Amino acid sequence: MTATYLTQWREEQVAGHLVDVFEPSQPNEHGHLLIYLHGVHEGRLVSSEPFTAEFERLGLPVVAPMTRRSWWTDRICPEFDAECSAERHLLERVLPWIGERYSAAPPKIGLFGTSMGGQGALRIALKHPETFPVVAAISPAIDFQRLWDEGDETLQAMYDDAEAARQETAILYVRPLWWPRHIFFCCDPTDHRWFESSDRLQMKMSSMGIPFEADPETEAGGHGFGYYNHMAERAVGFLAERLDQERRRLV
Repeated sequence: MTATYLTQWREEQVAGHLVDVFEPSQPNEHGHLLIYLHGVHEGRLVSSEPFTAEFERLGLPVVAPMTRRSWWTDRICPEFDAECSAERHLLERVLPWIGERYSAAPPKIGLFGTSMGGQGALRIALKHPETFPVVAAISPAIDFQRLWDEGDETLQAMYDDAEAARQETAILYVRPLWWPRHIFFCCDPTDHRWFESSDRLQMKMSSMGIPFEADPETEAGGHGFGYYNHMAERAVGFLAERLDQERRRLV
């Protein structure tokens, strides 16, 4: 059964860049759709049975653009595209493509990601909450500026120094009066590289009275697809439920 679900993925091209697309056998009646942002190792959901089974069960089409190690920011990443940032690719190319292909537009689109893509989903939704009012992040690599100091050549090509990178992290886009209405994020407490920044984001949003859901307690192997797959049902379920809440709010 699950193997059948996995065959429902296919590859498309948007502006010359790869996009993975999943179409459930019975799409949900409200036209809801998800965008998935991948991690720095470019792991794809096409072989993830837990995620794919949830997409099929909930009738959620999924569009997963591939942007190399771009960190989903609004800076040019030479290995992705010499003229368009990953953020602009998502907003100016992928979203219009989705509108043409699926007649879906915000707020019917939920945004989520893992690791690099998790921080990207949070950052972009916090920056554009009117476009992405529903967002989920698994193991978000929020303090990615740390990698600049560790010699990451991709980040060093994008930013002059670690501080410039830090200025574009999700935490710096948390604003007291404007945020996505539905936020979920989780991080394995044994994920020693990224847990601290996730915990700090939780404390900042709590202190500002921003509503959100978080799971900082579940342990399932640290950082990687073992944990991502373990949290698939929780994260995708949140997206589906909150997209439906958003729909009823607008009726």
